[in-house]
Amino acid sequence: MTEAALAAAGVDSYLSKEARQQPQWPDAAALRRATDRLTQVPPLVFAGEADGLRAQLAAASRGEAFVLQGGDCAEIFAEATADRIRNKIKTILQMAVILTYGASTPVVKIGRMAGQYAKPRSSDTETRDGVTLPVYRGDIVNSSGFTAEERIPDPQRLVDAYHVSASTLNLIRAFTQGGFADLRRVHQWNKGFSANPAYAKYEQFASEIDRAVRFMAAAGGDFEALKTVELFSSHEALLLDYERALTRIDSRSGLAYDCSAHFLWIGERTRQLDGAHVEFLSKVHNPLAVKLGPTATAADAVALAERLNPDNVAGRLTFVARMGADKVRDALPGIVEGVRDSGVTVTWLTDPMHGNTFTSDSGYKTRKFDTILDEVTGFFEVHEALGTVPGGLHVELTGDDVTEVLGGTEKIDDEGLARRYETKVDPRLNHQQSLEMAFLVADLLARHNARKPQDADELA
Repeated sequence: MTEAALAAAGVDSYLSKEARQQPQWPDAAALRRATDRLTQVPPLVFAGEADGLRAQLAAASRGEAFVLQGGDCAEIFAEATADRIRNKIKTILQMAVILTYGASTPVVKIGRMAGQYAKPRSSDTETRDGVTLPVYRGDIVNSSGFTAEERIPDPQRLVDAYHVSASTLNLIRAFTQGGFADLRRVHQWNKGFSANPAYAKYEQFASEIDRAVRFMAAAGGDFEALKTVELFSSHEALLLDYERALTRIDSRSGLAYDCSAHFLWIGERTRQLDGAHVEFLSKVHNPLAVKLGPTATAADAVALAERLNPDNVAGRLTFVARMGADKVRDALPGIVEGVRDSGVTVTWLTDPMHGNTFTSDSGYKTRKFDTILDEVTGFFEVHEALGTVPGGLHVELTGDDVTEVLGGTEKIDDEGLARRYETKVDPRLNHQQSLEMAFLVADLLARHNARKPQDADELA
C-alpha cells in the first residue's frame, strides 16, 4: 500500500535522471536487502514536525526569526556518544541564546545531526604512497581506514546509519525536552570549559538573562515556554538509496515526505536542474535547501525555485550561499537581486565555511576564523544593500575543543592544528570559536534589525 502510494506520488521519477556522487555498490543483492529493510522501519521524523519547521523558516524569510544551522561536516558512527551529542546540542543552544538575547530575535535551531553521514567528493579514488583505493564517502558508505577491505562500499551501513540516527534523535529529544535546555540553566551549559574571553562574555550574557528571568518571576511570568526548545534535524540528501527508502506517505495529507530528517539540502555538486537530486526532492514536501556557490547565477536560482517550489510557498525553499569571503560581495548580489525581482519567496542563509578551505603549510585542511567571519559580514552587507533579508547561518561546528580552524581568541596557528585535529573530512569551529561567531552575528543582526521600520509612523 505504502509503496504503491509512493509510486503514485511520482517519487521514483528520479531513477531516469543522472545521479551524481553515488557510491559504486559491489553487491546489488545486499543493497536491495538493506533498502527493503529501510522501507519497513519507523520514520525518523514526522511530517507534522517538518511542517512546523516550514512555518518557522517562512518567518525567517520575512525577518521575523533567524536560522541557526550547525553541526558536524560528517558525522562518525563511533562518535555518536551521549557526551559528544550533548556538547553539540549545548553549543547550538548557547549560540542561539547569544543570538536571541543579543539581537532580540527568535532563533530557528537546526542541527546538522542524525543523518549527516555521506559526503560528496571531488574524486572517486584516493592514492597514498602509490596505492589507489575508493575514496571515503562517509560512514554510511565505507570506512575512513585506508585498506581495500575498509574502503569497499557496504550497504549494511545504510541500516547502521538509520539506527545511529534514531539513537541520536532520541538523545536530542531527551536533552531538548527533558529539562537540559531550560533557559534558566544558561550558566550550567558553560561548566567544564576553561576561562577565555568568549566564555567570559557568555557568562555576562547569562547573568543578564538570569536577572531578566528573576524579574519575570517576580512579576508572575509563565516559564513554560523557557523549559524546552525545538531542535530540528538536517543533512545533505546525497545518498538517494537511503533517502528514497526512508520516504513515507503522510497519513494526514497523502503527500510524500522524506522522513530521514526534517530539513534536507542539495549540495553545490548535485544541484543540476535535470539531475536526480533535484528531481527526487521536488517530489517530497519537507522544507528544502540548495547550496549556491560562486558559479551560480540568478537564472540558476530562479529555475531551481520553479522546480522545487512551483507554488512559491514561504518556508519551502532556502538558498544557502557558499561563495568564499573573496567572492561573496561580487558574486552574491546579482543572484539575490535576480531572485528578489523574480518574486521568488526564499529564505537566505550563509555558509561561510565551504568557500574558505585551504591546506596549511603543515598539510592540514583548514580555514581561517577571520576569513569565515568576513564572509558572514559580506553576506549581511549584500542583503543590507539590496533591502533583502539575511535569514540565517549554516556552519560546521563541534561542541569539543578541537583545533581545526586557524585563529580565534585562542590564536590557533599552523603548529597548533596538530594538537587536536580530529575531523575525517572538513575542519570545524570548536566550541569557543562557535560562541565567538555567535557574538559577531548577533551584533550584525542587531544592527540590521535597528535599520528596519519599527512602527507605523516610520513606515509612513
